[in-house]
Amino acid sequence: MALDRSPPKPLLDNDTIAAWIFLAPALLLLGVFVLYPIAYLFFLSFTTGSFTRAGIHWVGGKNYARLLLSPDFWQVLGNTAYFTLATVIPSIVLPLGLAVLLDRAFVLRDLLRVAYFLPSITSLVAVGLGFRWLFQTEGPVNHWLGAIGVAPIPWLSSTTWAMPVLILLSVWKQLGFNLVVFLAGLQTIPTSRYEAAELDGATSWQSFWYITLPGLRSTLIFAIVTTVIFTLRSFEQVYVITGGGPLNTTNLLVYYIYEQAFAQFDFGYAAAAATLLLMMTLILVSVQLYVSRAEQD
Repeated sequence: MALDRSPPKPLLDNDTIAAWIFLAPALLLLGVFVLYPIAYLFFLSFTTGSFTRAGIHWVGGKNYARLLLSPDFWQVLGNTAYFTLATVIPSIVLPLGLAVLLDRAFVLRDLLRVAYFLPSITSLVAVGLGFRWLFQTEGPVNHWLGAIGVAPIPWLSSTTWAMPVLILLSVWKQLGFNLVVFLAGLQTIPTSRYEAAELDGATSWQSFWYITLPGLRSTLIFAIVTTVIFTLRSFEQVYVITGGGPLNTTNLLVYYIYEQAFAQFDFGYAAAAATLLLMMTLILVSVQLYVSRAEQD
């Protein structure tokens, strides 16, 4: 048997070196602006103190224990769960229905597509100020309700109605993005399937249930995960409209982290809460990646 006398391949050939050179700027930015902040956040969650006091001291898992024993944290977590669930469901159902309608050819279709997409590119702070003006006690919404005999509602100072105002804003803001996502997904479904179903006598609802929804499975998962992440990181609407009130009923997790870090200067406790939020987000992204790979296989 002849021995292979060819010289050993170098560990780093020219192509590999060129690849690392081109990747180096992106990897540097990723390390400085993503990986290092995450690592420092995790370290900070095991410390106490602040940058304005006596420095930082290691306390182990006490911040996480404080979180689990804090009634305020559990209230904020409940607020966030309620806000997320009440925002995600209409943010998926409404754009999906509109996408099915706007996927057909009719007059003003393109104009309506642009009109529905506009909220997603508007400033959330500006929109929040607009909603605060609309829903103030003496604002236009109560004026319109008064015209039909409904008594004024203290929208932003009511523990019952303040959260629905934030939910309405978030749904309105997310609608356009999900609409575009679903319209793109509908383009991937072959029209021959609908034609065959029509020849077999299928109704519009049956075509939607047995053709459109299965064809949009990957798109639906992507839209749900991105909408949940968008909702979990909600901050501007709380900051601009309610400030977490009344009685902490609209305080969401990101705003709670902001308060603990920059109002109470309790950076370690805020970092622990932020780490939990990061873990929830990573779990959602992992689920999306797993399902996407399963779809491809």
